[in-house]
This record gives sequence, structure tokens and C-alpha cells, in this order.
Amino acid sequence: MSSSSSYVFVYGTLRNGQINHHFLKDAKLITRQASLKGEMYNTGKGYPAFLLNGQSQVYGEIYQIDEKILSQLDILEDYSEGCHSNLYYRIRENIKTDTSFYNSWVYVLDSSQEASLNEKIPFQDWNVYQWYTSFEHVNYFAYGSCMDTERIKKAGMMDYFSNEVKVGKLVGYRFAYSFPRPDGARADIIESNQEEYVEGIVYSLTKNAIDYLFEREGVYLQYYRPTFVTLEIDGEKHENVLTFTVINKYPCSAPPKHYATEILRGARGRLSDGYIQKLRDKLDEVN
Repeated sequence: MSSSSSYVFVYGTLRNGQINHHFLKDAKLITRQASLKGEMYNTGKGYPAFLLNGQSQVYGEIYQIDEKILSQLDILEDYSEGCHSNLYYRIRENIKTDTSFYNSWVYVLDSSQEASLNEKIPFQDWNVYQWYTSFEHVNYFAYGSCMDTERIKKAGMMDYFSNEVKVGKLVGYRFAYSFPRPDGARADIIESNQEEYVEGIVYSLTKNAIDYLFEREGVYLQYYRPTFVTLEIDGEKHENVLTFTVINKYPCSAPPKHYATEILRGARGRLSDGYIQKLRDKLDEVN
């Protein structure tokens, strides 16, 4: 990118896998786990609207772009600098990632359009919303206690989890215990650099299993949120694999013994020996 490059936060049809993502084909992906305080609504026209209102976190991705791409995005978003009748306005905001902030452009719906909006998007994630309203089956990446099936069996949910599982490798993330609870911290994935990775188990799930996981992961309590990642499975890349990540991340701390036992039991005999040793080293580090 040239010296005139900048960053843009995208939350709707410009995201990876969406219909307008081709506008960013020459852009550099900075992070897929990014958020900005505001509210996202369904316009009913095939794209969402973002407003700088409320206390929610709207989720999206950050890309590094040049002036040419920015001009194309302005046309797509019906924005013209200095015009007082824009549908969207382009402004700069500090966008939160898993590890830092990026001062980025973001397109915000003009306030005159607010009255037409009445459907707030669940989960405040356009990709997750589109998937949740139409899916039948989904691949799910478990990297923590859900690798172990003991609690799943006790809940009577094993019929909704595939018995044949695969090992997935999530590159560009690291494993952490970043969600503190009264008895100890819970597992998380944190987007980092391409030298780090997280291993886990990939299940094929039905709708009933999703309902169970949303409750177990505290999605409705704003503990974890659903997100999609790209995994390496048997040496091949698989996109749009569901997983969960902690919303409010804290410094890594020790998990309870029973929870750590579940993770190691679920990993044993399936994940690589080297990665299992990394899990043990992480426990030694936080204890």
C-alpha cells in the first residue's frame, strides 16, 4: 500500500464471503475480529445500516486500502464529500480488535434515515445473522471444554453432535484463559499473528445443538459471541466454521481444575502431541 493508504471497518456486504467483498480484493486484511460501539439494523434491502447509537458492539473486519479503493467504496455507499444529502457518511472511528485499536473509516447511515429502521440485528454481526436465520447444518470448532463430550452426553445432546470428528487448526490465533469466573477463567481464542495457532475438534451440528451451545456459552448473557473462522482441516482450508470467542477479554488467569481436565481429556488422542504440550505449558504459566 502507498503512503496514502488508510483503514476501513466493514460490517455488512463488504465482509469476507458477502456480495460486495470483491471491492476489497486488492485490500490487505488486518483483522477479522473487530468491533465498534453502535447499533446495526436490517434495512430489508439486502444490506445492514450502522448507527452510532446505544451501547452494543457491532462486529466486522478491518482492511488496509488505498485511495482508489476508497473512492470505489464511496460510490458503493452513496457518499460524496461535502454533500448534504448522502445516504451514508464516512467518518473516522477507533475500531477495537482483540489486541489494539485502529483509526479507521466507517460508513454510518445518515440520521434522517433512522425512522425507517425497526429490526435490530441479533448478535450485531451481519454474517452470523444471515447464517442463523437460514442454516440446517454447520461445522463447529471446539477448542475448549466442548472438545470433551462428557457434559454433552449428560445434557442428552450427543445425538445432535456428529460422532465422526476432525481436527482443525486455526492459524493466526492463540489460546488463552481470558474470561474470569468466580471459580476460575474460561478458554478463549485471541486473533494474533500468522505464527500462532489453535487446534481443536470440528463437529457437524444441527439446529438443536446450536441452541444448546448458545446457552452453554452464555451468548444471551453477553459472555461469548458466535463468530466464523477459516480452519485448516486435513491440509485444506475450510471457511465459515462456527466458533465462540469471549466478548470482554481479560488478562489470562488460571482455570478451575475440573475445566482444565475437560480440555486435556478432549484433546488427548486427537490433537497433536506438540499442541497438547502447549496446553499443559499454558496451565503451568497461569497457575
